Amino acid sequence: MTRTIIDIHLLHTVPPSNLNRDDTGSPKTATYGGKRRARVSSQAWKRATRTEFDKLLDRADLGERTKRLGESLGEQIADQAPDLADQRLELANQALTALGLAKPAKAKATGKTKTDDTVAAAESDYLVFLSHRQLDAIAAHTVEAYREGKQADGKMLKRLANQHHSIDIALFGRMLADLSDTNVDAAVQVAHAISVHAVTNEFDYYTAVDDRKDDAGEQGAGMIGTIEFNSSTLYRYATVDVDRLNDNLGDPDATRRAVDAFLTAFVKSMPTGKQNTFANRTLPDVVVVRLRDTQPINFVGAYEEAVAYDGATGRIRDAAARLAEYATAVEATYGEQPVRAWVSRVGEHTTALDTLGEVVPFAELVASVADEVAVRLGKE
Repeated sequence: MTRTIIDIHLLHTVPPSNLNRDDTGSPKTATYGGKRRARVSSQAWKRATRTEFDKLLDRADLGERTKRLGESLGEQIADQAPDLADQRLELANQALTALGLAKPAKAKATGKTKTDDTVAAAESDYLVFLSHRQLDAIAAHTVEAYREGKQADGKMLKRLANQHHSIDIALFGRMLADLSDTNVDAAVQVAHAISVHAVTNEFDYYTAVDDRKDDAGEQGAGMIGTIEFNSSTLYRYATVDVDRLNDNLGDPDATRRAVDAFLTAFVKSMPTGKQNTFANRTLPDVVVVRLRDTQPINFVGAYEEAVAYDGATGRIRDAAARLAEYATAVEATYGEQPVRAWVSRVGEHTTALDTLGEVVPFAELVASVADEVAVRLGKE
């Protein structure tokens, strides 16, 4: 059976920054090709992509990942049935207990009559990813059961939790340890971004001045500290299994919107680590998208030998040339030519990539990829 795979390759230059910290506060790194590279974890960029979805998709297309399920479901119950606002947490807790996603919450010992002021919102033991439409449906069933003098039915709630998956759930997947048969296999894989060159982390020594010290005749800093940072040209890669995405969503129209949103959000997003300190938000120098019908292919091997610094053109010209050469060689060697390919790039230093596909502005690239997906889903 013919598959539809979308591979996304980016070269993204970032100035001094600390996008993604380890447990000591240092920028994350990895050793690749014997050299230390800057690294941004896949989880950090997936989170940034999901956050970007808020600008691109309606609430009905999105979900919520939280431990505070009682609070979330309680809000939906109160929205649907304002007369039950005082009982929202109690009803939410009952439904979540019946669903098996949360343990009964203990009442607060206040000595007052039992209302939602004395009921703690139920929480799960782990982050639970539910779509807004799933939460709305669970709330509606809970309200309906209450009005009929019943409690929410666990089997019905389970069915509702496994219908109408949101675009972000369909893309990134969901694992519920207590409801394993409602798990969703992710349609997207995101690689850890690594620098195409070797890096050495640096330290910024900073001071903060107490505005009132001059009045007191005092001198010196009110605070002293250091922040570790690096700057890099990153190779970023992600792949979308369009067939799995369509299976998860069950709707070709939604699949097209998902592809459009993911491409836009993944390319334009930026993890927010230390962003106020470094103002490091940039857009990629290069976006290469290849639509395949066989398997995804990551081109990180182009940078197994670290790119050296060229004082005349920086690193981006060499990085672009390497990507074009390596992609061409791999695809020719293994007979893995893409069905279609597109390139969006910035500046004269990236012209080597013109051989890899149709060169178009980014908005046109996104629209063309989404249209191609729609056509292929329609044919099938």
